[in-house]
Parts: sequence; C-alpha cells; structure tokens
Amino acid sequence: MDLQQTLKEYTQKAAQELFGATLETIELQQTKKEFEGDITVVIFPMLRQIKGNPQQIGQQIGAYLQEKVPEVVAYNVIKGFLNLVISDTYYIDFLTDIKDNPNYGLAAPNSKEAILVEYSSPNTNKPLHLGHIRNNLLGYAVAEILKASGHKVYKTQIINDRGIHICKSMLAWQKFGNGETPESSGLKGDKLVGNYYVAFDKVYKEEIQQLIVSGKTKEEAEKQAPIFLEAQEMLRKWEANDPETIALWEKMNHWVYDGFSVTYKNLGVDFDRNYYESKTYLLGKDVVGQGLQKGVFYKKGDGSVWCDLTADGLDEKLVLRADGTSVYITQDLGTSTQRVKDYPDVKGVVYTVGNEQDYHFKVLFLILKKLGYDWAEHLYHLSYGMVDLPTGKMKSREGTVVDADDLIAEMECTAEEISQELGKLEGYDAKQKKELYHTIGLGALKYFILKVDPKKRILFDPKESIDFQGNTGPFIQYTYARIKSILRKYDAMKRVQTKTLPTDLHEKEKTLLKAITLFPTIVQDAAEAYSPAVIANYIYDLVKDFNSFYQNISILGEKDEVKLEFRVALCKKISEVIALAFKMLGIQVPERM
Repeated sequence: MDLQQTLKEYTQKAAQELFGATLETIELQQTKKEFEGDITVVIFPMLRQIKGNPQQIGQQIGAYLQEKVPEVVAYNVIKGFLNLVISDTYYIDFLTDIKDNPNYGLAAPNSKEAILVEYSSPNTNKPLHLGHIRNNLLGYAVAEILKASGHKVYKTQIINDRGIHICKSMLAWQKFGNGETPESSGLKGDKLVGNYYVAFDKVYKEEIQQLIVSGKTKEEAEKQAPIFLEAQEMLRKWEANDPETIALWEKMNHWVYDGFSVTYKNLGVDFDRNYYESKTYLLGKDVVGQGLQKGVFYKKGDGSVWCDLTADGLDEKLVLRADGTSVYITQDLGTSTQRVKDYPDVKGVVYTVGNEQDYHFKVLFLILKKLGYDWAEHLYHLSYGMVDLPTGKMKSREGTVVDADDLIAEMECTAEEISQELGKLEGYDAKQKKELYHTIGLGALKYFILKVDPKKRILFDPKESIDFQGNTGPFIQYTYARIKSILRKYDAMKRVQTKTLPTDLHEKEKTLLKAITLFPTIVQDAAEAYSPAVIANYIYDLVKDFNSFYQNISILGEKDEVKLEFRVALCKKISEVIALAFKMLGIQVPERM
C-alpha cells in the first residue's frame, strides 16, 4: 500500500475513533512550500461530519497519525490544513524501490479499456497548417498519455477527401495546371494542390466582382460565378462516378497523401488506421433508418429526417435531406458506428476537433446515446482553441496559412541560430548538428503548444518558444542533457558502489523525491483530464527543482561515497521521468546539448 492510501485509511480511523464520524473521502495535497511539511490533510471537508474547531480537529488527527503511522514524524496545523512531515527514511526507501524500474509511473499496458483517439482529419485540398499542428500534437499526446495510464489505444484519422472544396482544387488544376506534377514542379503534392485551391479562389473573386458590376447582388454573384458552377458540375460528376473525374480525383489525392506522409513523419505522429470521407459519407443512412424504427428520429412531410433535441436544451437537427442525401452529421453517425465494428473492444472515443465544433459534438454525442450505444456514454470532444501568430489570423483560401512544413523548418533554423549564439555545440559534426536542431526546434514547438490547456487560444511566437531559459522545451531538454553528462562523468569515475543508504536527506533532495512520488498520479490525472498540459507543467516544475538542487548541492564533488551514490541514483531517476514524460508528449530528449 502506498503512503497516501495509508494516510487516508488512518485518517478515517482517527475520525471514527476520536469523533465517531465516518469519512467517505479524504483530501490530500502537497504541502505548500512556505509551510513545514510534505503531505497536507485538508480538514475543512470533514466539518460536515465532525462538528468543532478545525484547528483542534487537525491537532487531534495529527497526533493520532504521528502515533500510528511510522512515516509521520511531525505535524502542524495552519488554518484547517494539517501538514504532515514525512520521514527521510521513507523517501530514501522509495528511491531504492523504484530506481531500477525503467517504467516507473506507467500503468500496466492494456490494463484499462480500449479507447479510440481521432485526430488530424485534414482536407485534401491544401497542406497541413499551424492549426493542424496543434490538432496533431494534442491528439497524439493524449493517445500516448492514455496508453501510459493503462488504456489500450487506437489512433485514427478521417480524411476529408470529397466535396466542393476538393473539386475547386481539381478544377483549377485542370484549367490552369498545364499538366504540372509534384515531380515537374519540385513541390510536395499537398502544397501543389493547395496552390490550385488558392488559384481557384482568386478567379472566383474576380468573377464575383464582374457580376456585381453587371448588376447582380453579392449573393447572386457568388452562386452564379462561372467557375463555381463548373466546380458544382464536377462534384455532380464525382458523385455519379464519372470515370474521368474519379481518375483526376484519385491522382491529385495521391499527391496529397504522399505530401501528408512526409509532414506526419517530420512531426513525429502516426496512425493505426485512416478513414476516408469518400468511403464513409454514405454509412450513416443505415443508422438513420435504425433511428427511425426506434423513434429516435422522425420524418417531416417533405421526406427529410430530423431528431428533436429541444427537450435536452438543443435544437431540432436535420439528419437526412428530403432528397435522401446525407448531411455532415449523418456521416459522423456512420463513421462512429463503423469504427466500433472495426475495433469491437473500444469503450470510448476521443475526438480532437477545434472549439468551433463544440455544438456539433454535443448533438452527435446526444444522438448516439439516444440510439442506445453503450460506448456512447464515453465520448469526449477534445476541444481546443485556435493558434494565432504575431502576424495575425490565417486564411487558407487567400494563401496566408502558415504551412506546417515551413514552420518546422523555421523552428530548426531558429534552434540553429540560438545554439550557435550560445556556443553549445563544440565537438558536433554537421550531421549531428542537423539532428540536434531538429530535436530542439520540434521540441520547442511541441512543448510551447502542449503546455497550454487545450481549451485556451495560443499566440505562438517561434523565438520565445525556443528560449533556453524559462518554461520551454529546450530548457527541459538542456536539463536532461546536463543530467546525462553527470551520469557519464560518474561512470568514468569507476567508483565501487557501497550498497549503503544515507540516513538523512538535504531539503533539496527531499523536494525532488516528493515530486517523483507524484509522477504516477500525474499520469493518471493527465489521462482523466485529456490534458498534456498536466504532464508538461509537472515536468517543468520537476526540472526547476532539479536545477535548484544542482546549483546548491555538490553531486560529483561529494566526498561521502554513500551520499554521492544516492545523488547519482536520484539524478538518473529524474532523467528517466523526464524522458518518459516527454515521450508521452512526442518530444525527443538529446543525450548531449
């Protein structure tokens, strides 16, 4: 039994024996740094069952715990908070127990139910951009954190490869492309196709202006612009399986998929399975039919099918048009049920989608629950805010989007500039430097985005994110590399290990050990909150504590062999915790920097 569980049990016994009260839950916290103590028992929630002065209640429970729990060596009560001082021996034994466990903090693999995490979900008419980067980093990190917390995890994406927006790129390439290919242009396929999406919009706007000048309203002009009518006709041909249109669609999509693969590899994310909208957009019709039979949906006089959600505080929702064609939610209903058929052990799904779709997912989840799917009780919308740059908002159609590949390359360049200014790369050859710039640049980008609560909007500043000081990825990577340097130097000293343990701890050592005891709980908390920020900020605090330890205590210069050995073991465990946590965030840690 761990110490926290022991303290909870004995606090419950104290309440029963001293006050005749039954406490269902006990709230424990880390003691605030300004007070003496290590673990705090919060007295205030107990006052519902135990009547009296919280100070006196805390004193009596504290005395009981000190008598009954050997690890509690002292206590104090401040304003209803019972601060317990835990023995140095407990923390020394704790490190001894975990130091040879490389997976400390991680739950047993597949010890919890399977969860499917959907992320990325790009359109095949443009390359991935900064918004997609946040989506991918969040989805991938949440999947890895869920895995670390014991869940079996499946990673998927749904690729939006059909619709009028796809036809716009196809039509523009057909009209203006002159047979251009990724090979002939030297461009990645997704960038090439994205250029034609921008080209379509340019011509479309010009035609709208001409129609407005000729007397049409803006709304009429948008619907009657010749290039838009051609795109609509191309979509009709695609839906009718016109061989020439399908061949063009397949060719251009293939270019885009090749381009996406390069970006995903550079970004360090992966998927277990891809779903394609072109194959899933008809799936929901069967679900609608079943819903009609169950009375979840109803048909209006014109033949359209609806779901009345007004009793649940939402609107009526169209799920099938009068002409029998699908709407967006029809496809989502079909895809949801298909994925559970493909992965029958799935008990929950996480959808990584921007917060502009909050209402859509409320509706989707509610309808799936009404349809009676047991897994619909465990659906989560990982809703996130937009990412802005100091230069302002991005617009795909106008070609002002920050391309994901370009941003990764810019991060590498920024890492190179700052590393050279700091002179940290002596003894590296050109290949090693290039790899390190990628590791630092990508680590900076990922950490800057993941340290922020997903729901918050981000203003992303590449220069700020790559600072070697402060709450940044490179600061943590540099600390990791520093610890690895200490361990290499210790190994070179060829000391004979004493196998003896110290009898007491420096307060800086104890601070670090207290932080490490929290790691398994932090992993579970991050999984329950679907928040990589919980992991990121825990590691930043741990690294700050380590640097304070490093600056105030001699490690390799320690003359006492027992203390030296213990401190090196502590350093090693901290490096392992950093590496495990950063792996969950998809961030590499360099052995040298």
